[in-house]
This record gives sequence, C-alpha cells and structure tokens, in this order.
Amino acid sequence: MTQGPLHGRHALVTGGSRGIGVAIAERLVAEGALVTILGRNATRAGQVAKAIGAAGFVSADVTDRNGLTEAIRQAEERQGGVSILVNNAGAAESAPFLKTPPEQFQRMLSVNLDSVVTACHAVLPGMIAAGTGRIVNIASTAGLKGYRYVSAYVAAKHAVVGLTKALALETAETGVTVNAVCPGFADTDLVRESVARIHEKTGRSDAEIIADMVRDNPQKRLIDPREVADCVYWLTGADAGSITGQSLAVAGGEVM
Repeated sequence: MTQGPLHGRHALVTGGSRGIGVAIAERLVAEGALVTILGRNATRAGQVAKAIGAAGFVSADVTDRNGLTEAIRQAEERQGGVSILVNNAGAAESAPFLKTPPEQFQRMLSVNLDSVVTACHAVLPGMIAAGTGRIVNIASTAGLKGYRYVSAYVAAKHAVVGLTKALALETAETGVTVNAVCPGFADTDLVRESVARIHEKTGRSDAEIIADMVRDNPQKRLIDPREVADCVYWLTGADAGSITGQSLAVAGGEVM
C-alpha cells in the first residue's frame, strides 16, 4: 500500500471483483486508498482483494437492501467510514421491448438503480458529517442515449444519471461530490463471454462481433477498463472538488 494521494481514505467498490470493478479497485489501491471490495461471491471477492492488495472485502447481493446495508456497515466497522463510494455493480438483459416483461424492468431497476440508492443511503450521513466525500456511479453510455433491445437497461441507467444530478444538488454545500462515469463497450470478461456466445450461435468471427459492438464508437475499439478507472480516480481526488453532477462518457467519442 502506497503513501499516495488517497492515503488512508476508505473506498468501497461494489461489483469490485470483476471487470471494470477490479480495474477501479486496483487503481484506488495504487493511489493509497484503503479499498474494500464488495462482491456477491465471497470467495472471488476475497481472492481479488488479496491479489490487488485491497484492505478487505465484504459479500452481498446488491439487490438485497438489508444485506447490502449490513455489508457496508461491516466494511465501515473494519476500515472506518467510507469516504469514497464507487457504485459499479450492475447487469444488463436484452430483449425487444414488446418481449420485455415487467419483471425484467424490475430486475434491471433493482440491480442498476436500487443498489445505488441503498449504498448512498448507507454512506451519505457519514460523508456529510465528515464534511467530505466522493460518490462515483458507474452508469453507461446507455444512461446518455438509447440502444435497441435493451430498453429496461437503458431506463435504469438513465435513472442512475438522473439520481446523480439530484444528489449532486442536494449535497453541493456539504463537501460531497456525486458524479457518474459512463463507459461504452469495454474489454471485460463479461463482454468476451458475450462475444463467445454470439460466435457459438452465429458462427461469426470474434472480430466481426466486436466490430458490430463498437460501430457507434468513432475510435472503433473496446474501452480499456483502466481508462474507466483513471476517470474514477480523478473524480475522487482533491483536484476534482468542483466537479459534481456530471456524467462523463468514456466511450471514444460515441457521446458528444
């Protein structure tokens, strides 16, 4: 653990044991933060925490309000009050709108929006009392524009962006900032698994599938998770104290 700019600050990263979450957690550790990884699978969360030198881990299903609140309480009991919260946990399901049942909308809202609400409820009182805090919500370009066949996901991520703006206004005079980072398609294990499934079903090459995924990205490439982590790190630092209520796209110019 380094004596970096975030030395001694407790950062909690939900969904921190996979993909973008790991990259964010690893970057915050490198900058000296005491990072708690929160993941649904305790074994995986523990392994990742050990591998990257995180301060610890807790386990919870973020759709379980009581379980998530208790996990955050445990993290704060071990490492002190959370001063950096990164709401990274999320999920996407796809289907044409007319084949998307109400239950799918509820699932997407539960994992992508309700979990953010629960985590913010848990940490905001302590941040306000301390007079400082950083909340970064990992939304998506789907929170800034529409996509076909993922209407429930798009609705949930738009809600996260709206919540970010509202909380930023409510906390503007408290020393707390609230921002969103909105990645495009990123080079994660989940995306690679999706590519493999599409390949198996269609026989298309991986390159063709990825090209289709990134067709709206002017740079025509998947986003490196470390690029998202860099953006998150900047938002958590002292130099970003006047940045609040913003939704920053890390998407190669897809959203301008």
